[in-house]
Amino acid sequence: MITMKLLYIAFGGAIGALLRYGISGIPHRYLNGTFPWGTLTVNLLGSFIIGFLWGTFERTTVSPNIKTFLFIGILGAFTTFSTYSLESLNLLRDGEIKLALTNILISNIGCIVLCFLGFASSRYVANLFR
Repeated sequence: MITMKLLYIAFGGAIGALLRYGISGIPHRYLNGTFPWGTLTVNLLGSFIIGFLWGTFERTTVSPNIKTFLFIGILGAFTTFSTYSLESLNLLRDGEIKLALTNILISNIGCIVLCFLGFASSRYVANLFR
């Protein structure tokens, strides 16, 4: 039997995957080269959003189903660690050592920083409405 939780994850996952496909394609239209700008964009944006939502949900009552839908479904499918890993490996394999290291550093440090900034931003926004 399919539970409601699985339906929330599946529906959110479909939305997140379509958003990732659409948004990650935008940098490829405007930027040339071998650097994986699309994956970096969705991972950085997703990190900010998850930090913002987490900070927001700490101060409000949100149903577990909504959290599951957003965090596991949408954001789980929107961000993509496996693609990031493969693109980094391909850069290394192709001898693009500087680009690979740039991707690894920006992705890891940038995603953590943006998650924190999203969290901090949610607190700032909450204080505006006090």
